[in-house]
Amino acid sequence: MDKKIYVVGLDDEATESKVNDAVKAIAGVSDCVANSSKAQVHVSFDENTAGIEDAINSALSSCGLDVL
Repeated sequence: MDKKIYVVGLDDEATESKVNDAVKAIAGVSDCVANSSKAQVHVSFDENTAGIEDAINSALSSCGLDVL
């Protein structure tokens, strides 16, 4: 499943890199592309993995982002 998540606090390339690393580390996530110019994170993941959307949101929060 692909999902675009709109966020606040994604301001620069350093944060993009931090977000990409944190989200890609989650079991079941196949890809993550953070885009500061659009204030969004595009995540590809296996929706059958239990609790994965909560894990993604937690990873985003741990990077200092607010999920809209």
